[in-house]
Amino acid sequence: MSCLDKDPKNSKSKAQKEDRKVKLGNGKRPGLEGDENLKFLLDGGELVKIRSSSWQKTRFIKLQDDCETLSLDSQKIFKKNKTYTIDEIESVRIGRQSEGLNKYTDPSDEDRCFSIIFNDHKKNLDLMAASPEEAKQWVNSLEKVINNMRNLNHQQKSEHWIISCMRKADKNGDNMMSLKELKHFLRQINVEVSDTYAEELFRKCDESKSGTLEGSEIKLFYNLLTKREEVDVIYGKYAQANGQMSATDLLNFLLNEQRESANATDALKLIEKYEVDPTAKQMNCMTKDGFLMYLHQEDGCIFNPAHKPIYQDMTQPLNHYFISSSHNTYLMEDQLKGPSSTEAYIKALLKSCRCVELDIWDGANGEPVIYHGHTLTSKVLFRDVIQAIKNYAFKTSEYPVILSLENHCTLEQQKLMAHHLISILGDALVTKPLGRTMPTNFPSPEELKGRFLVKGKRLNKLDAAFTNNSPVEDDNVSEEDEAAELKKDNGQKPKSKKSKIKLAKELSNIVIYCKSVHFNSFEHSRENQAFYEMSSFKESKAFHLAETSATAFMHHNMDKLSRIYPAGSRTDSSNYNPVPMWNVGCQIVALNFQTPCKEMYINQGRFLPNGFCGYILKPEFQRSLSSQFDPHRLTEGPWLKKKTLHVMVISGQQLPKINKNKEKSIVDPLVRLEIHGVPADNARKETHYIDNNGFNPMWNESFRFDISVPDLALLQFVVEDYDTASQNDFMGQYCLPLSSVQNGYRRVPLLTKRGDPISSAGLFVHIMLLDAQ
Repeated sequence: MSCLDKDPKNSKSKAQKEDRKVKLGNGKRPGLEGDENLKFLLDGGELVKIRSSSWQKTRFIKLQDDCETLSLDSQKIFKKNKTYTIDEIESVRIGRQSEGLNKYTDPSDEDRCFSIIFNDHKKNLDLMAASPEEAKQWVNSLEKVINNMRNLNHQQKSEHWIISCMRKADKNGDNMMSLKELKHFLRQINVEVSDTYAEELFRKCDESKSGTLEGSEIKLFYNLLTKREEVDVIYGKYAQANGQMSATDLLNFLLNEQRESANATDALKLIEKYEVDPTAKQMNCMTKDGFLMYLHQEDGCIFNPAHKPIYQDMTQPLNHYFISSSHNTYLMEDQLKGPSSTEAYIKALLKSCRCVELDIWDGANGEPVIYHGHTLTSKVLFRDVIQAIKNYAFKTSEYPVILSLENHCTLEQQKLMAHHLISILGDALVTKPLGRTMPTNFPSPEELKGRFLVKGKRLNKLDAAFTNNSPVEDDNVSEEDEAAELKKDNGQKPKSKKSKIKLAKELSNIVIYCKSVHFNSFEHSRENQAFYEMSSFKESKAFHLAETSATAFMHHNMDKLSRIYPAGSRTDSSNYNPVPMWNVGCQIVALNFQTPCKEMYINQGRFLPNGFCGYILKPEFQRSLSSQFDPHRLTEGPWLKKKTLHVMVISGQQLPKINKNKEKSIVDPLVRLEIHGVPADNARKETHYIDNNGFNPMWNESFRFDISVPDLALLQFVVEDYDTASQNDFMGQYCLPLSSVQNGYRRVPLLTKRGDPISSAGLFVHIMLLDAQ
């Protein structure tokens, strides 16, 4: 099916060409009919694909007629062309902004280069055009099509997905659907039905009795397929104005079902925003299609749209916030032999990570390098990492980025590290306290917008920044806790309990608000350490302290910053549960961002609100010195706001296939609900599984959860493919703070393992969070 009116080489007739416009859809993207950028991509062209300094080969690249697949010819007999879907593309970068292009091309070719970056672990496509103008046209054209796809509303995405599946089912390309093709199509959309049902559906739609579906018959089939009985019931209950919802009907729905503080003006705004029928809109009414549109968009989502932008107070001291933080940020895979890459930093920063880790070691030619010491992980230049961080640090969030240094370098290379930090980051690097006098607490994220903070060792107290008392040129400091732990985990015998390293004055001087110190006890920290002196805790020690001294740990974090890191024994880059650390107020709970796992899903959920800026203001009871909150032993206090959460899992829509290569592999989906918070609130419950239906499964199951500390609780939906013989397969998930949940009938979008939206897929639920009786 062509997305433009291009003449196919083997055109059969003018009539058949006209048929293409109405049968099975033609894949047009709204607003791109006749677009020059789209035409450019459909025509395609030759580009040089670059893998190394020696592997640089010409490939013909084009957008296929479905307008959603890029293909690269392989130039090898019997080998299929490589294809990528537009949905898989994360971004397109002009210039030599990937590690490969930076390493394998000449700086003079900067304007001819560009990279296509993918959402998952697919390797970047590093490409070079014949001219700067051509490179720019490729980038502009790709970005236009990508943005156009992302801006489709849910209904448009759903229609295009279904049309795409129809196209695949139309084996002979005649733009008609036989019974056999209909059965094939149903398997494509992840639903297995009996032959009897398929034949009944086919007969109902084949009004012409021709033995094939075409034109309006396919439209009828589409309408029957996408009918939402559960939505029809809700709409019918409130549509009192001649079968349509008046503004008053809609307001009643918003007040009674959605429990919103709405008024007549709000109802009219929703009609104006979502109604698709101009006549109904003029009469201030909402049709069923408009109502469905509302349910599928931001206002009908489970995530409160008021929490999508920055909505929290960003003028509190830095230590009053949870900070999205990464461990071993340089790694793309495991900690033993995985590749180190600037790309790993870019991906983390674009996901709003605000604290990144740099393990720095002496490198060849006097240049410090970053890698996981004493392992086979590859190395990347320190200066390249700093340049990448500068380029991407503030694209997703304006708030400060902390550079957590694990310094293993000799003095000379430390001096070069300081030089690179200062010369590359420039004025954005905080090299002295913000005020003119010695500070007594942290500046706020608002004051530090667009700035970098260095976390590391310092030779003296911060007061020296305001006096002429310079320290000795070079001196000894104790090793980072994590560095000593690394040696221990790698079987090296520590030299002493407090192993020493030499520290260069130049590097010491740019550590301002995040001076690394060894932790002895909470009492010792309270009596001897300044607010800017922070400790790092290995997960086992942190969990022990959180279990045995929770209130003391929380009070420690009211004055200072704490960083938690995974045990060195996690060589597979797995993660620990961050929730118990947040429960005691730890700010920098560092996780392996490169590892898709339950812990990362929870981390993404925690930082979903507040503009996805990487900073979440801690609850007031974790900031008030009078607080005696203990997550393990709940007592009366402002944290105890007992709630009852009722969740009805009604249905699912267009759930993804697990094994796309096996046409007959149909999922048996179930939904698990989990609460993550203080121990008393942690819970999990799940629905039964639905046999052979990932397209429109219906569960209609209700669950109840009792919540004691809602300010720290997160709600997670996990969809799995049930398997009797082995572990269930992951299909999608969505996690968000309970405080950001909207009541009523809501859509739950689903995300992949790596946190990217699954186009068209979602759950339909009813939520009610009420004060406990």
